[in-house]
Amino acid sequence: MDTAATEFTFRDAVDSDVDALVALIESAYRGDASRAGWTTEADILQGQRTDPDGVLAVIKAPDSRLLTVERQGRIVACCQLEHRGAHAYFGMFAVSPTVQGAGLGKTVMAEAERRARETWGVTEMHMTVISVREDLIAWYERRGYRRTGRMTPFPYGDERFGVPQRDDLQFELLVKELV
Repeated sequence: MDTAATEFTFRDAVDSDVDALVALIESAYRGDASRAGWTTEADILQGQRTDPDGVLAVIKAPDSRLLTVERQGRIVACCQLEHRGAHAYFGMFAVSPTVQGAGLGKTVMAEAERRARETWGVTEMHMTVISVREDLIAWYERRGYRRTGRMTPFPYGDERFGVPQRDDLQFELLVKELV
């Protein structure tokens, strides 16, 4: 994929982007449409991945931004960046299934890391990943993230995060030194 600056536009999300961002995030992770890409969680979680209130909260939160990537006027990727002292948190990462596998995810991640370093002066990026997502964790490891073994429970019973299809879900903290 040609990821030249002329093809993709990076910007912070605004309130009017909420519906498009929810649709993007849902399409990357949930339902049959998500199966067009490799990031699907459709076999382990049903229901929603996020909702308009959750996306708007990220946009509005102090020390937070939702980095949005457009191509030809259409939002094709996004990620949350949140300043948390000496580190930044990386989350809500989504790339449209129709453009997955061509390098855009790597480009978005590199830009997010650059912005976190330059904007907040942080030395680490943290993220949490569902621990059974071995393929996704391996992808992050190839980008320099390391597994910490530190787990937090999945919020079973809170359908804002989806409806689990198995009983062994938990989140693992991954960390990358930003140099």
